[in-house]
Amino acid sequence: MTAVHVVVPEGIDDPIRPSGGNLFDNRVCHGLAAAGWTVHVHAVPGSWPQPDAPSFAALASAVGRIPDGAVVLLDGLVASPAPEVLVPEAGRLRLVALVHMPLGHGTTDNGARGREGALLSAVASVVTTSRWARRLLLELYSLPGDRVRVAEPGVDAADLASGTATAGALLSVAAVTPGKGHDVLLDALSMLGDLRWHWQCVGSLERDPAFAEDLRRRALDGGMRGRVRFSGPQTGTDLARSYDSADVLVLPSRAETYGMVVTEALARGLPVVAAEVGGVPEALGHGVDGARPGLLVPPADPGALRDALRLWLENEGLRRRLRRAARERRALLSPWSTTTSVVADVLAGAAR
Repeated sequence: MTAVHVVVPEGIDDPIRPSGGNLFDNRVCHGLAAAGWTVHVHAVPGSWPQPDAPSFAALASAVGRIPDGAVVLLDGLVASPAPEVLVPEAGRLRLVALVHMPLGHGTTDNGARGREGALLSAVASVVTTSRWARRLLLELYSLPGDRVRVAEPGVDAADLASGTATAGALLSVAAVTPGKGHDVLLDALSMLGDLRWHWQCVGSLERDPAFAEDLRRRALDGGMRGRVRFSGPQTGTDLARSYDSADVLVLPSRAETYGMVVTEALARGLPVVAAEVGGVPEALGHGVDGARPGLLVPPADPGALRDALRLWLENEGLRRRLRRAARERRALLSPWSTTTSVVADVLAGAAR
């Protein structure tokens, strides 16, 4: 069997709403098609991952149209909150769940955990995007180890970034939401007024408009006019240009399953300063001699992030070492074809 039905939230190909999960879904779908699979994409409208009654109805309608015995890849954003729709279909369809961020992570909501656990216990297999997420799923839901596979996100080859002469071009690539920690970075930068730097923030300003507006106001009130730029979402050539003009990627997230922007930066030889959360250490990896191609700091700690950025900005020897490690790590990154191969293997197993 080489046909798969992929159930995803509506809008995964919307250029104004780029995200790691959307990119992963799109690249896997395209990769499966290129490998000879017949791919049927079912984009489900709704308020995912917090569905309302119309969301459940749309999902039930989409899944109900899938023929008996079909292999179905379910995006976890849609699947994890909807066991009442999907668990009854487990006897009719061959379900595989793709979990980008475990719903039960970092929450005291036992209802959310119970729903995700019910869904994952019913499907034939689970795919997730980091070893950290796999460990968490096994711990949370006591799933059999052989039913949970890791398909690490791939990365496209890219030219080395040009950067700047001052090393002060800081880049963040993430939707502007509290979870991505832009407020932590702004607090850290407010304590580095004596140094030369410029922060470009690439990412949607519409996910949490009030939070984004507060950041802008704080940047202005804090005397950072001209040093902080909110560019909005970028893809393609525009995003490549932003990476090329950067010296270092800064990712102060409060949670990340993997952190695909980390490997996107490393593919360009850019070092990374990031919060040590979730699968970020996996994405960062090591150079050939074991050196990290960046600096990891505790999450939600502006002081620690300030100190790491000060090191980067003031210590030329450190910058040389991190750049060397980033270029070494660049040579070890996996392409998207490897990711697709893992997912295809899981789907083929579910088909048998």
